[in-house]
Amino acid sequence: MNQTKFIFFDVGGVLILDFSNTDKWSQMKSDLGVTKKTDEAFESVWQKYQYRRGIDYDIDNMIPELHEKTGLVFPKKYSMLDDFISRFEVNSYIWPVVRKAQKLGKKVGMLTNMYPRMLSSIQKAGLMQDIKWDLIIDSSVVGFEKPNPKIFELAEQKTGLKPEEIMFIDNMSSNTEVAIKRGWQTFTYDDQNPEKASEELTKIL
Repeated sequence: MNQTKFIFFDVGGVLILDFSNTDKWSQMKSDLGVTKKTDEAFESVWQKYQYRRGIDYDIDNMIPELHEKTGLVFPKKYSMLDDFISRFEVNSYIWPVVRKAQKLGKKVGMLTNMYPRMLSSIQKAGLMQDIKWDLIIDSSVVGFEKPNPKIFELAEQKTGLKPEEIMFIDNMSSNTEVAIKRGWQTFTYDDQNPEKASEELTKIL
């Protein structure tokens, strides 16, 4: 018997199709004019903020540093955040799953790693359907990123439920493995085949 009372969905790679398992990052750098000669410097700046991007560092703040280190000339009013979002895609297959979960009486939420301002920008861009979420756990708001166990602990506390009553949908096994250790039910979503993944997920709701 399915004990699930609350289902958390990841955003990138589940609710939307982001850069996960694609060449979009390389394409974005190429479009910005990054070459083999400047790629190392570009990546050095990008990785410098690896542990803050999903917590408290606005990625648009690194544009002057990227210019200084690589010599790249960015367009006026260029936003790296907006550039990312313009390359994201709608995942039309997941929304019937979310709505079915709600019809079955389950609560639904988002548990996601986001850059500051990213989630609201994704919503404004129309990449996600208008869903009444019961709970949103955004890393840039709560100060913890997956797979840090603290973000799962917080999410669990917020639901007020037993671990076995929570399901977590994510496209990265490194994240679902942490949820499994807490006793949650999980589903690793295949972002390379969202239609099939959504069909399989529907069957276990």
